[in-house]
Amino acid sequence: MKSRIVKIGNSQGIRIPKPLIEQTGLGEEVEIQVEKNRLIIGPAARPREGWDAAFQKMENAGDDAMLDGDVHVPTSWEGTEWEW
Repeated sequence: MKSRIVKIGNSQGIRIPKPLIEQTGLGEEVEIQVEKNRLIIGPAARPREGWDAAFQKMENAGDDAMLDGDVHVPTSWEGTEWEW
């Protein structure tokens, strides 16, 4: 499919046809990369996507306990800098 580069203010852009947007699942934000003189457009990464499910899986497996247990070792910062 061909498209034209159009002026958008001081920039340039392309219009992506709706069927291609739907086929690729692109949303409001995208990431653009250059590979071998080609632009690669993909959905923007969501760094914490899937964390809820991962934490739920840990809880169900009983693997969500604190590594230190209930032991709290105060730091020097807590003794000298912290104020309520």
